Amino acid sequence: MSKILLIVGARPNFMKMAPLYFAMSQTEGMAPVIVHTGQHYDYIMSQAFFEDLDLPEPHHYLEVGSGTHAEQTARVMIEFEKVLVEERPDLVVVFGDVNSTVACSLTAKKLLVPVAHVEAGLRSFDETMPEEINRRVTDAISDLLFTPSADGDENLRSEGANHDRVCRVGNIMIDSVATILGRISAEQEQATLDQQNLQAQNYALVTLHRPSNVDAPDSLARILAYLNKLSASIPVVFPMHPRTKKNIGNFGIDMEFNEDFLIIEPVRYREFITLQKNARFVLTDSGGIQEETTYLKLPCLTLRPNTERPITVAQGTNELVDLNTVEEQSRRILAGNWKQGTIPLLWDGKTAGRIVEAIAEFQARRR
Repeated sequence: MSKILLIVGARPNFMKMAPLYFAMSQTEGMAPVIVHTGQHYDYIMSQAFFEDLDLPEPHHYLEVGSGTHAEQTARVMIEFEKVLVEERPDLVVVFGDVNSTVACSLTAKKLLVPVAHVEAGLRSFDETMPEEINRRVTDAISDLLFTPSADGDENLRSEGANHDRVCRVGNIMIDSVATILGRISAEQEQATLDQQNLQAQNYALVTLHRPSNVDAPDSLARILAYLNKLSASIPVVFPMHPRTKKNIGNFGIDMEFNEDFLIIEPVRYREFITLQKNARFVLTDSGGIQEETTYLKLPCLTLRPNTERPITVAQGTNELVDLNTVEEQSRRILAGNWKQGTIPLLWDGKTAGRIVEAIAEFQARRR
């Protein structure tokens, strides 16, 4: 029996891990073990995802919590080393680009445990982003590099990755989106909209969390002013992180919000997918949401100067905007003047199965 540790730490990891956990659980000879580092530790950001995705309780919970990048990475490494010594796994699988990803990869490799990176090869080419550093380091030391799209393959080849380490499998996030959409009934969907007094296709959904947008006083004030103005044309729903809400007070941002600018608490995955599916468009700075909107063929404005998911712009429904262009681009969407987009190859809800097959082949070669 091959023991495989699946590492999760922050919101995006949960949706990427769940399909792989279930695929491995149904595969003879594979024993998946969930390790939750506790990088996101509040209920909505963590435990609720396990419930919505029908996952079991984590086999190990490291309770790392928040801190600086160095503090958080160091604590994950210290606690994860204990798990590795106890479990003696055959493989560690990490997801995405959070601090837990790079911390667990480094710790495993130093104990000579092979590492597989799901969502490898993505690059923003912006080294001011901590996630970019995490991606590059993790890819450099991983034994298996599972890419979601052709640009990932090209980035890894340009960095000298051996061909036998790289395997394009598709986008595992889409596996979870497809699964959760199949579980939401029409009644549940309507109830979620009714709870916020919304009509399908007649509101904009906002999700912002990057420090450059919400931790800078001038930027946050301009974003809120734009959203308030937008809400005069179409209702705006903003599930706001508590840190952002706190920043509004700390920065002394004092403005009167329109009635149709709805700042709400963060919502569970099931409810968020419902809100996203039924929105007129989405404004975000999240990488995963760029992918989800492309799959849903939903207009998306990404408030960032770059993206590690360029296929969502080149092929999907996404466009990069800044505070000088976001208003013009939102008007284009509301006027019905937006690209249709297509779903990239292998974004078909079957990525987890392809990963399991590749891991089985990798382990057979090592025997």
